[in-house]
Amino acid sequence: MKASVILLPGDGIGPEVVDEGRRVLEAVATRFGHTFTFDEHPVGGAAIDASGDPLPARTLAACERADAVLLGAVGGPKWDDPRSKVRPEQGLLGLRRALGLYANLRPVRVHPALAASSPLKEDRVADVDILFVRELTGGLYFGQPRLRETTGGRTRAVDTLEYTDDEIRRVVRLAFRVARGRRKRVTSVDKANVLESSRLWREVAIEVAGEYPDVHLEHQLVDSAAMRLVTSPRAFDVVVTENMFGDILTDEAAVITGSLGLLPSASLGDGRRGLYEPIHGSAPDIAGKNVANPIGTISSVALLLRHSLGLEDEARAVERAVDAAITDGARTADMGPAGGSSKALSTVDMGACIRAALP
Repeated sequence: MKASVILLPGDGIGPEVVDEGRRVLEAVATRFGHTFTFDEHPVGGAAIDASGDPLPARTLAACERADAVLLGAVGGPKWDDPRSKVRPEQGLLGLRRALGLYANLRPVRVHPALAASSPLKEDRVADVDILFVRELTGGLYFGQPRLRETTGGRTRAVDTLEYTDDEIRRVVRLAFRVARGRRKRVTSVDKANVLESSRLWREVAIEVAGEYPDVHLEHQLVDSAAMRLVTSPRAFDVVVTENMFGDILTDEAAVITGSLGLLPSASLGDGRRGLYEPIHGSAPDIAGKNVANPIGTISSVALLLRHSLGLEDEARAVERAVDAAITDGARTADMGPAGGSSKALSTVDMGACIRAALP
C-alpha cells in the first residue's frame, strides 16, 4: 500500500514525539511491505513565529491532499497572552473544522503493569477500558456570537454554546456504531437539567438509540459523570458528549492510567482522512530534553493505521508492541519507577524499545 502522511510537529515536545511516531510508521512499512511518504509543515506557535498564521494556507492544503495527518502538540507560555488575537490553538481548531473532523475518539485503557501508577487504588482501575467520543466542531469553542465589549466602564465577554440536531446526530451515531464492536453500552453525557443545548442533545441521543436496539443507552449529567469516573470507572464503555464536556472529562479520565503521556486520539469525519495526536500538551518545561513519553503518539499511529489506512493487522501489531514494551518494564520518567531498572528511558530509547517489539 502507498499512503501519504503529513507531519505537524507543532510546539514544545511535539517535534520529539512526532519523530518517534514517524519512525514507527517507517518500521511498519518495512515489515509489512508498504510505502509511506512524509511531508512536514508548521502549525500552532511554530507557524505563528514563521508566518504570523497558526494554520498557514500551505499547511492546510497539504493536509487536505494527504491520506492522514499526525500532529504533536500546540501552544506554550510564549503565546499565552490572553489579549493576543492570534493563538496557537486556533491552528488546531481551524484544521479540525476545515477537514470536517467532527468526532474525537480517545481510548482510555489501564495497562495491568501500570495499575500501581494510577492515583486511584489498583482494584478500582483494573480492567478499565473506556472509549470517549467527543463532538469536535461545535459547542462553545465555535459558537457565535463570540465577543468582548466594554461599556460604561464594565467589560463583558460572551461565548455561545450552540448545536444543531444534525451535528449531534452524526457524532452520537458514530458512538453507537463503535459500541457495537465493544460491550454495547453508550453513556451520553449532558447537562440537560440546566442547558437547552443539552436537552436537544438528550432528545437526539434517544432518537438515535432507536436505530440500535442491541446497544444500551444511559444518560449522565456531566458533574455526576465526573464523579463516577473516579469512583467507578469500570462502569463506562463508550462515552459520547459535547465538545467542552469531552475536553474536560477526557483529561480527567487520562489520569486514571497514571500518565497523560500514554493516551492517543483520533479526530475523524465522514471520510477516511483523520488527524491523529496524543492528548497531552506541548510540555515546554521538558521540550528538547529527550525525556517526553512518545507512547501517546505511537498509539495514535496505531489509530492512524486502523482508521485512515484500513490496516487493522498493522494497527494491532503496533498496539501489541506498546503493550510488550510496557510489560517488559520500559518506562519513561512520567510512568513511575522503571521496571527492573532504576533508570527511566529517554524518548528515543522508548521508541526504539517499541519498534524492537514489533512482530
